[in-house]
Amino acid sequence: MNPFANFGAVCRMIKIEHSVFALPFAYLGAFIAAGGWPGLLPLLLLTVAMVGVRSFAMAFNRVVDLPFDSRNPRTQQRPLVTGEISPAQTWAFICVMATVFVLACWGLNPLSLALAPVALAVSAVYSLLKRFTWICHFWLGGVLGLSPLAGWIAVDPQFTVPAVLFFWGIVFWVAGFDIIYSCQDTEFDASAGLHSVPVRFGIPAALIISSFCHVVTSVMFLMGGWAAGLSWPYYLVWAAVSGVLYWEHSIISAEDMSRVNMAFFTLNGYISVALFAGVLLGVFL
Repeated sequence: MNPFANFGAVCRMIKIEHSVFALPFAYLGAFIAAGGWPGLLPLLLLTVAMVGVRSFAMAFNRVVDLPFDSRNPRTQQRPLVTGEISPAQTWAFICVMATVFVLACWGLNPLSLALAPVALAVSAVYSLLKRFTWICHFWLGGVLGLSPLAGWIAVDPQFTVPAVLFFWGIVFWVAGFDIIYSCQDTEFDASAGLHSVPVRFGIPAALIISSFCHVVTSVMFLMGGWAAGLSWPYYLVWAAVSGVLYWEHSIISAEDMSRVNMAFFTLNGYISVALFAGVLLGVFL
């Protein structure tokens, strides 16, 4: 069974373009840890590892959620639902991506390799949590929050205060926008017995919780830059990112969710890239 027989459909299944959310944060950790250029080989291996683990997590999510996606009108055009990719191909792809991830971690350093199984397990568990608890948004944030820790460990194999602060910033950043995104599926999730913040508390309260998450995000990103000793350009970017987060919440409401995709994809894609650019400026200037 060739997991790459329909490569285009595989890329659509895992939304390869959304790697923009994770890669900048991994690079952020690597550049801060190195105090500059981390070296070509660590950066290449880090990139392979991040794409591998993200692809693993997305494919696992799609295959275990297939029974729900086939019933949800919003997800009925996904490749696994339409039959462009089979479950067997997806499981084969999951195994390949897990192997790629572990090999990349092996090439980095012993700590990265030792933590590789933990990262895979944490990434996979998210897909099951929505069956049991509305905390799933924060677990997803934790999965992506491992990015700066991974980037730091790839260059300097230890846990540090700046990396942990950026971790928490990303936890709340992702949880905040995932809560917004899940508002689209509130009715379906409730009927299917799935858990989310909008299902548990209602959409108006969910948007308030999302706003609180992004306030925490702004504070953590500020403290992370300070703990890392970044110079003044980083704080200009931090202010701009905080402004974008505020604007994100101003364009949606419980009565009008028509711009959720803009808030979720466009604005948050800009945030991760912009923050990495701010770190580069803060490190080199």
